[in-house]
Amino acid sequence: MASRPSECIAAIATAPGRGGIGVVRISGPNLSPLAAALGGREPQARIAQFARFRDGSGGLIDEGLLLYFPAPHSFTGEDVIELQGHGGPVVMQMLLARCLELGARLAEPGEFTRRAFLNGKLDLAQAESVADLIEASTAAAARSAVRSLTGSFSREVQGLCERLIDLRMLVEATLDFPDEDVDFLIEAKAFERIEVVAAELRAILDRARQGSLLRNGLHVVLVGQPNVGKSSLLNRLAGEERAIVTDIAGTTRDALRETIQIEGIPLHIIDTAGLRDTTDEVERIGIARTWQEIERADVVVRLVDVRAGLTDADAAIDARLPAGVERITVFNKVDLLARQPERTEDAAGISLYLSAKADQGVELLRAELLRVAGWHRHGEDVILARERHLIALREALARVEAALDARHALELMAEELRLAQEAVNEITGEFTPDDLLGVIFSRFCIGK
Repeated sequence: MASRPSECIAAIATAPGRGGIGVVRISGPNLSPLAAALGGREPQARIAQFARFRDGSGGLIDEGLLLYFPAPHSFTGEDVIELQGHGGPVVMQMLLARCLELGARLAEPGEFTRRAFLNGKLDLAQAESVADLIEASTAAAARSAVRSLTGSFSREVQGLCERLIDLRMLVEATLDFPDEDVDFLIEAKAFERIEVVAAELRAILDRARQGSLLRNGLHVVLVGQPNVGKSSLLNRLAGEERAIVTDIAGTTRDALRETIQIEGIPLHIIDTAGLRDTTDEVERIGIARTWQEIERADVVVRLVDVRAGLTDADAAIDARLPAGVERITVFNKVDLLARQPERTEDAAGISLYLSAKADQGVELLRAELLRVAGWHRHGEDVILARERHLIALREALARVEAALDARHALELMAEELRLAQEAVNEITGEFTPDDLLGVIFSRFCIGK
């Protein structure tokens, strides 16, 4: 996405469909004349004004509110106009068309937020948190996104950057004045301070991994032979009857998806067709799709009827599961044997004994899924991280640890600290290439 900050851009900022209110947003230089053309009078800064929005021939499009935010005190740092009208899709399109007639062009995805970033209103981590807040699938994810939007994550990153700059200054001073009596590094406890920075990076990286779970969740696929209780388990986890449950083998013909929350972590549970040999063409298609879902899974929960135990058919399913995917074996229907729920672990892996239908031991599965995800409580300081944040933090940590290893080669230490600083600064966008910026903002919705 090329940067064209001198152009006036416009887009519908509210979600598609019908609603009580719809908003068209405009951003660009010197928008006062455009606001007057849209609202019929000169706009007042930061005051909601009643306006009749008219087309080029003077016909009435809609009645609503016009808000005018002169630069630099606006979201983008440019002049911004918001037209608030009735939220019908036709009305919104007519208002947008009028803006385009008056010289605006249609905004590209994320272009408003990109302009806010380029004009110094937000750093890159804050800009990404705008999209994260819109897309948050749990309350915990939304709270974390708000903290990032208000600069909490960015302030931590900036603090790390300042400490790395101080350390670089000490190392380079020692290099510049090798004959001085005072050893700058020992006097300033530089090595201890590098170790502190490494510890801070490890702590932030741990919180960022937890935030990545909040943002992306865990994909869990339920597999097994027909009638082992996959649909009953999905219903129990979801807390409602989402899947049809019968005693007829092959009832589930296609993958059924349900997103649930456990301690704020979104778990995308996928109930699949029972795996067996069949001549039913529809069921065969469903089984093929089951294997496609398994390939994309983070965790495979393999269900077994506890009365039958592990059969040759279960062993065949197990042999086809991808080698790298985490798997949990659930022996279901323990209520029919009057057996108590329990968790066991041996060389074959984790096994859980429970009854989905009787709701006995299902909490063991919930706890196991959180363990597999690597989730542990962090309170309210989880960082809603993206993959690029994790990559940058890992890179910075590796460079800081390399700097410690190079304490007897100060030129190498200085270079490693410089590279660590650059990795940290990529998070807030100070060293982010333009092509990466284009990718990041192109994933935003049009009106942001």
